[in-house]
Amino acid sequence: MPRPGPRLRLVDVAERAGVSLATASRALAGREGVSEEVARHVRQVSLELGYVANPYARTLAGGASTTVGLIVHQIDDPYFSEIASGVLQVAAEEGLLVQIAHSGRDPQNELRQLRHLIAQQVGIILIAGSGYDDPRVEAEARAELAGFQRAGGRVAVIGRHALGVDAVVPDNEAGGRDIGAHLLGLGHRRIAVAAGTPGLTTVADRLSGVTAALAAHGHSPGDLAVVHSDFTRDGGRVATERILHYHPDTTAIIALNDAMAIGVLSVLRSRRIPVPERVSVVGFDDVSVAADLAPSLTTVRLPMTEMGRMALTLALKPRSTRPRRRSTGHTLIVRDSTGPAPATGG
Repeated sequence: MPRPGPRLRLVDVAERAGVSLATASRALAGREGVSEEVARHVRQVSLELGYVANPYARTLAGGASTTVGLIVHQIDDPYFSEIASGVLQVAAEEGLLVQIAHSGRDPQNELRQLRHLIAQQVGIILIAGSGYDDPRVEAEARAELAGFQRAGGRVAVIGRHALGVDAVVPDNEAGGRDIGAHLLGLGHRRIAVAAGTPGLTTVADRLSGVTAALAAHGHSPGDLAVVHSDFTRDGGRVATERILHYHPDTTAIIALNDAMAIGVLSVLRSRRIPVPERVSVVGFDDVSVAADLAPSLTTVRLPMTEMGRMALTLALKPRSTRPRRRSTGHTLIVRDSTGPAPATGG
């Protein structure tokens, strides 16, 4: 049962009235976008429950609390730009503002951004980007989000495993399996991975999918050359230089995101190594420019704009007793950057 008196939260009113948090806040604040019938119903439920508004618990009622805080890892990465686009679409439909923060894949910076958004009394917090495989790193963020939710805030995340909140879960491991199977089917055996920053769960999951495909086809995952670097275009360049130096017989390079794949293609082009005749290249995400690269990039498509929409839509729903999970699905998009393995690796 909802708690009586001033400790009652706006979320309790929204859930009893059967409306979203945003609708309840607009109804009680007398804002546009809610029919008079719905507004009357929400006000009646509020009176019956004895809800007493205050500037913080009145989440999304007005001012700064109409703001959605979105934390992304890398603002110049098209993956996050497309996710942000989906968030902005839903926010516009709901009459909300979006404040975007950049963590740089630094968990301590992410925590600082999270605390800043909470201090600004945003109504909803979304976090997009990989989690960290050290549970101690995630514990502080989980505690901050739990307190924020207890105070009436809403949370949803994209690509996080361990924060105990509603989550959109990219098909990372299954996509990795499809990449591995695709390259093996083309005859590639000397495969290298530009793996991105170690310690990220997205990197671990995608790599796990690739190694699972190798094992399923009777190959040792130990034969896979894995080179870690930053999860960026420049990181793709660095990883490729290392692969070409230490594993010169490589016939296929898997970049665990498209930003890295762009860096891979850049180095191969500068070295005049033909793609895919000499080395095939695969990415992951299918950012909007992937089809326009030369050669066009074979990659795993994730519905990134829809992922942003899904996350904010989840956060706007009445809270459930258990965190909800929404899987994204994926599609392997085969383009010009992959082809049969050359007869020799040399």
